[in-house]
Amino acid sequence: MRKAARFWMAFALGSGLLAGTAAAEVTGFEITERSDVLDGRPFGLAGGYERIVGIVRFAFDPENDANRIIADIALAPRNRDGRVEMSAEFHLLRPKVMQKGRGTLLLEVNNRGRKGLLGYFNMAEGSLMPREAAHFGDGFLMRHGFTLLWLAWQWDVPDDDPLRMRMHPPVATNPDGSEIRGLVRADFVVQRPVDHHTLADRNHRPYRVADPEDPANVMTVRRRVEDEREVIPRDRWGFGRIENGRVAPDDGAVFLEGGFEPHRIYEVVYRSANPPLVGLGPAGIRDFVTLLRHDGSDELGIAAGDITNALGFGISQSGRFLRTFLYYGFNGDEQGRRVFDGVLSDVAGGGRGSFNHRFAQASRDAHPYLNQFHPTDIFPFTDVEQTDPDTGQTAGLLSRQRERFYPRVFYTNSSYEYWGRAASLIHTTVEADEDARIPGHVRIYMYAGTQHGPSGFPPGVTLGQQRANPNNFRWGQRALLLALDRWSRGGGSPPESRYPSVEEGSAVAAENLGFPEIPGVGTSDRVHYAYRADYGPDFATRGIVTREPPEIGRRFPIRVSAVDPDGNELAGIRLPEIEVPLATYTGWNLFREEAGPPDELSSMVGSFIPFPATAADRRASGDPRPSVEERYGSREEYLGRFTDAALDLIEAGYLLGEDLPALTRHAGALWDHVTGDPPAAGQQQDR
Repeated sequence: MRKAARFWMAFALGSGLLAGTAAAEVTGFEITERSDVLDGRPFGLAGGYERIVGIVRFAFDPENDANRIIADIALAPRNRDGRVEMSAEFHLLRPKVMQKGRGTLLLEVNNRGRKGLLGYFNMAEGSLMPREAAHFGDGFLMRHGFTLLWLAWQWDVPDDDPLRMRMHPPVATNPDGSEIRGLVRADFVVQRPVDHHTLADRNHRPYRVADPEDPANVMTVRRRVEDEREVIPRDRWGFGRIENGRVAPDDGAVFLEGGFEPHRIYEVVYRSANPPLVGLGPAGIRDFVTLLRHDGSDELGIAAGDITNALGFGISQSGRFLRTFLYYGFNGDEQGRRVFDGVLSDVAGGGRGSFNHRFAQASRDAHPYLNQFHPTDIFPFTDVEQTDPDTGQTAGLLSRQRERFYPRVFYTNSSYEYWGRAASLIHTTVEADEDARIPGHVRIYMYAGTQHGPSGFPPGVTLGQQRANPNNFRWGQRALLLALDRWSRGGGSPPESRYPSVEEGSAVAAENLGFPEIPGVGTSDRVHYAYRADYGPDFATRGIVTREPPEIGRRFPIRVSAVDPDGNELAGIRLPEIEVPLATYTGWNLFREEAGPPDELSSMVGSFIPFPATAADRRASGDPRPSVEERYGSREEYLGRFTDAALDLIEAGYLLGEDLPALTRHAGALWDHVTGDPPAAGQQQDR
C-alpha cells in the first residue's frame, strides 16, 4: 500500500498535482515543492529535515456536530456529496526519518500569513520562505526533533508578498441564492494628513462596499476612545481614492474632503456583500492536525503513529486565535478525537478575535489607540465560568469545549499585555477584586519587564518616547515549550504559574502603581480597557453582527504588576535582566508626538531606561535610582550575580541549561552598552 502510494506520489509530483482521499476531512494535496532543508544538513540526533510545500484541500460535512459551530456553514455551497469545500496553503518541515524525531507535531498558527516560529524559538532571521542557514538560527526546534507545520487559515492577508500564506474559502449566500449583505465597520488613525484611506485594517484585504449610496453608510470622528462620536456630513466624504486631485473609484477605500487629520479616530460603518466562511480556517487547522496526529499521511511521508503528540502555538493575533479556537470548541474533530494535546498561546492578553463570524475581519485586534471595539477583548476571559453582574451572562472560555478535549494550556504574556491588551482579566474575577481559579490543566506566566515582542539589541526609539524594551523572554519560552511537550504527554508537572496576584498584592490598578519619578520619563495610567459590548441579538448564537458600532457598557477593571523602587515589576517570571538589573524595563511606552498623543500608550512597545552609570551621573541628573557603580563593584561581580540568577531559573524550569552561555554573553554586552565600558582583552562579547 505505501509502496503504491509512493509510486503515485512520484507520478503526481511530475505533473505538480497530487489528489486523493485521506482520513479526517482532508481530501487531497497539491504538492509544489519537496526538498531537503539546508541540503540535508543534520540537526543533532533528529538528522536531516525535509520541506514539503503545497496546497491542501478539505471537505466539511455541514451536518456534523463538530462543524455546526462554523458560522454560516449551512449557507455555504456544497459539492455533489453535500460537503463544503475549502483549500489552503501549507508548509511542513519534518525529520526525513520520522522515527528519529520526538513524535511531536508543532503547528504555528501563522500571523497574517507569516511564519514566526523559527525566528521565535531558533533565534533565527525571519523569512516567509525559510531556506538559508540564517533562517534556521541555532536549529533549536530541529535539534529537539519537532515536526513543524504551518497552515493558512486567513482569507484577507495582505497582497504585498505572494509568499504570505492564504486560505481560499467559499462565500455564503441566502437559501434562494441571493447575496448576503451585512454591516462592516472600519476604523483607523493616521500619523500624517492623507486624502484617502483603505477600509481594511492596515494593509489587509478590505470588505468591499456593496452600495456607496446606502443610507447605512456613516462616517464619524472622535479624539479619544470614549469620546462621543461626531458624524461627518455625507457630502464631505465618499468611497474612492484621491489621485491627482480627482476622485478615482475604489469600493475598498474612503476619502474625506480636506483630508484625514493625524491622531483622530475615524470610523466608517457600511454594508458589504458575500461574506467568506472565515470559520473554515480553524476547522482546517483542526482537520489537518488530526490527520497527522491520528491517521498519518502517505503523501507527506508520515505514518500512523509517527506523531504521538500535537501542540498548537501562536503569537499575538495567533495566540488570540488559539483562545478563540478553544472557546468555540474546535479542539474535537468530526470523529470525536482530541486535536491539540497542548496549546501555547503567547502575548494574546485577554483577547479572542474575529475568526468565526459573518463579515469577520481576522486582522482586527485591540490596542490603546488602534482597532477599537471589535469583537476581541470581550467576555468571557477566564477558562472557568464567571457571571458578569452587568449583563447576567455566565460563561467561561472553555464552556463550549468538552472536557475530554481539553488540552494542556500555557498562557504566556509580556508586561505590555497587562497595559495594552487587558491580560489581567484571564486570572481575576470580573470586578478584579479576587484572583480567579485556574484549572489544573492550565498554567499562566507573565514575563516581568517585557514588551509585546522583544526589540533588537542595542535598542532604539520606535513609536515611543523611550528606547524600546530588549528583554528577550524567548529564552524562557524555549524552556516552557519543552515543559509543555512533556506535560501534555503525561510527563510530570511544569513550572508553577507566575503572574500578578490580587490576593498577594502584586496586581494593582495603574493609577496606584507608584512608578519612580525618573528625569525625562513621562508616565500615564491610560491602560487599554476591555468593555461590555453588544453587537446585536444574533451575534452570540449565529455570529451575525447587527449593531455597528456596538453598544458599549461599563469597563472591566484592569490590573498591572506592582513595581519595586527602580520601577521594575515584582510579579511574574523575573528573568536575570530584571533580577540583576542595569535598567528599568517596562511593558509600556508613551507615544512620541509624531506617532500619537504623548499621553497615550504606544502600541506593543515597552521601555528600556538604563540606570546612571556612576553616582556622579545620578546626582547630576537627579535620578532616584542607584547607579550601576553603586550596585555592582565590577563587571565580573555583575556577571556572577547574573549567572546565579539564571541558574536559579534553570533549576526552577524557566530557562534551559543549554542556553546559559548565550545568556551570559548577552549580559556582558548589556553591561558594556549601559556603562560604556568596553570588555578587556579576552572577554567575550555578545554575538
